[in-house]
Amino acid sequence: MEPRDDLDLAVDEVRDFNRMYTRLIGVLDYPGQLNTPYTLGEARILYELAQRERTHVSALREHLGVTAAHLSRTLSRFEERGLVTRERHHRDARFQEVLLTTEGRAAAEDLDRRSREAVTGLLAKVPRNELGRLREALATARGVFTGPAEPEVRLRGLEPGDLGWIVQRHGAVYAREFGWNAEFEALVARIVGEFGASHDPARERAWIAELDGRPVGSVMCVRDERPDTARLRLLLVEPEARGRRLGERLVGTCIDFAREAGYRELVLWTNDVLTSARRIYERAGFELIAEKRHGGYGSPLVGQDWRLALREAARG
Repeated sequence: MEPRDDLDLAVDEVRDFNRMYTRLIGVLDYPGQLNTPYTLGEARILYELAQRERTHVSALREHLGVTAAHLSRTLSRFEERGLVTRERHHRDARFQEVLLTTEGRAAAEDLDRRSREAVTGLLAKVPRNELGRLREALATARGVFTGPAEPEVRLRGLEPGDLGWIVQRHGAVYAREFGWNAEFEALVARIVGEFGASHDPARERAWIAELDGRPVGSVMCVRDERPDTARLRLLLVEPEARGRRLGERLVGTCIDFAREAGYRELVLWTNDVLTSARRIYERAGFELIAEKRHGGYGSPLVGQDWRLALREAARG
């Protein structure tokens, strides 16, 4: 018998591991994934949709590595069950977006809970002093297949401690990069304080961007004094997290929320020295409508008002 090379041996080892692991997690025991009506593929798609408020269908297909026909059939089944809705992108009709309904998000949350319970039960049989070795082995396998892991990036709602973080990081980052004094941090504290004390969750929202579980960015959408108008406030991305399009994601999330909440327009105020932020606003469709010099924060600045139309005013 000829000696077997590393590739041939690795093929057998991976296949053997797959058979062992699928038996351990009970994939073959249920009519559906985790004793639900959903196949393993459907469960995975529901999980991905639950990670964001809306998703480009093409981006979802590329991320999952499935064919367009397979994804379209799955989404059609989801629509029939009332789990998702599909619509054309508001700025480019060539792209389709998919959103989970209330029923769809509940189904995804149920699947996530069942999956966590199943894996928790599996790991309960492993000695605690072996869990570290298991995690290292999994990281090694993941690294071999995918290369060095990219930092995990996600947007989420506010959690305890986030409001204080927003104030502290705005004060520190803008002092270091632009020399702004405590007047600016005090302004941020007032904005955050008002939001924390009396915001309307249906019409006002704030988000935190995380990189590998650490907060690295923020944005708020609050009601403006003018009717049917929302205001984007406190956009921030930490220097070490820049270059990952987090600013665009934060602004896009704010725009989507303002539109879904029924606002007619979204406005913001910024300063001309914040060139990176201004480029983000321009790419998102905001228009500069006014400029005015001011001496705030310890140095002469030019304040700017920007506006984005979300829908046309009703005509009587």
